[in-house]
Amino acid sequence: MMRCWVYGDDVNTDVIFPGKYTYTLKTPEEIAAKALEDLDPNFARHVRPGDVMVAGRNWGCGSSREQAVTALKYAGIQLIIAASFNGLYFRNCINQGIRPVVNDKLYQILKTGDVIEIIDGAIHAKGQIFPIPPLSPSVQAIIDAGGLVPMLRQRFGGVR
Repeated sequence: MMRCWVYGDDVNTDVIFPGKYTYTLKTPEEIAAKALEDLDPNFARHVRPGDVMVAGRNWGCGSSREQAVTALKYAGIQLIIAASFNGLYFRNCINQGIRPVVNDKLYQILKTGDVIEIIDGAIHAKGQIFPIPPLSPSVQAIIDAGGLVPMLRQRFGGVR
């Protein structure tokens, strides 16, 4: 079971991770502690590893700041389901090893605190089943490796 955090449309990268911290915070713990600070002050204190982000349209619009993805990853989010993603944010999710899923129904039926399950490649929520579209093999390999940099390190023998 995965607990959901549900947010609406047009949540931008500065709301996900405030830009004022971009060059001052360095450790995963520091970055995670500021995730969604202006939108939901309770998020960073209460999120748990394995929780899921569920959002409306245009999740991650704004700048291409990678900390808007890493803050959620460091906080324990492994999956982000949104009605739609900003293109750069979607790619940053893949590069950081977080699985983005496009689904325009879940954010309409779920509330923060609800739980979902993933069984046989589908999301089970509120008595309904929502198939997860497969990724291309190359993109799935990046996700499976935990992100682009870890995948490249695995392929090229740990080169830093």
